[in-house]
Formats: sequence, C-alpha cells, structure tokens
Amino acid sequence: MDAIAELLLFEASRAQLVAEVIRPSLAKGAIVLSDRFYDSTTVYQGVARGLDGSFIRMVNEFVVKECRPALTLLLDIDIQTSLIRQMRRVRPVGESDRMERLPSEFFVKVREGYREIAKEEPDRMKVIDGSQAEEQVEEQIWFQVNGLLG
Repeated sequence: MDAIAELLLFEASRAQLVAEVIRPSLAKGAIVLSDRFYDSTTVYQGVARGLDGSFIRMVNEFVVKECRPALTLLLDIDIQTSLIRQMRRVRPVGESDRMERLPSEFFVKVREGYREIAKEEPDRMKVIDGSQAEEQVEEQIWFQVNGLLG
C-alpha cells in the first residue's frame, strides 16, 4: 500500500471514530480508552515511513480537534523481545499481517518515534518498561491511570 494512501485511510477512520464514538462518549461524561490514536500515525506514517511530520500533525489536529488524550501510556520494549512475544501470540492460522512483515529497522524507527514524543510531552505520555513481568506492568498502568482519575 502506498504510504500516503495508508496515512489518509488511517486519518479517515479516526475522523469517523471521533465523530461516532469518542466525541459523543465524552459529551456524556464517559472515559474513553483507545489502544492506538494519533501518536501511532505520527510515528508509523511520519517517522517510520518518512512522510511529512508537520503535515501529519496538521491533519491529526484537524481530525481530532478537542478530543486529545489526557494520558497516553507507552509500553516500551526492545525490538528483539517484541519479536519473540509476537511468535507466542495466538492468532488465526496463516501468515503475519502486513505490518508484522515489515523489517525490524521499521520498528526501530517506530520505537524511537514514540520515545521522542514521550520526551516532548512527558506530562501526557508516560513510558512503562514493557519488558517487566506482566504484574509489574499492570501495577504501573494502574498507578498512572489512578493518578489521572484521582
């Protein structure tokens, strides 16, 4: 898939999600959790695919408007450990998906991109060492979430 087409498809999907789910949920006072949001586009399509970062930021802002995350948790893990864990993951019979087949250099850029955002926005993005035991990771997640919710 062309990198620009990929960017626009992700942004279109996010625009629909914000309009149909996120904005109405927030208007009702709900807490919204998402496993990925605009940082993913910034990193995957911008940093790793090399598309114009300032254009991506502009489109992200246009799409999400006021629906910006109050807290983003980055479960940081080295590439080798990530690859090993992917092999253990339960998935349908067949090959890896399109993203999983990308070379490890791509994911090195992805990791670096996320870590850079965490340095730029430390109040919003909290880094959690994902290589720890599951219980420790869970404990740190709840620490951050409880800190936000009071």
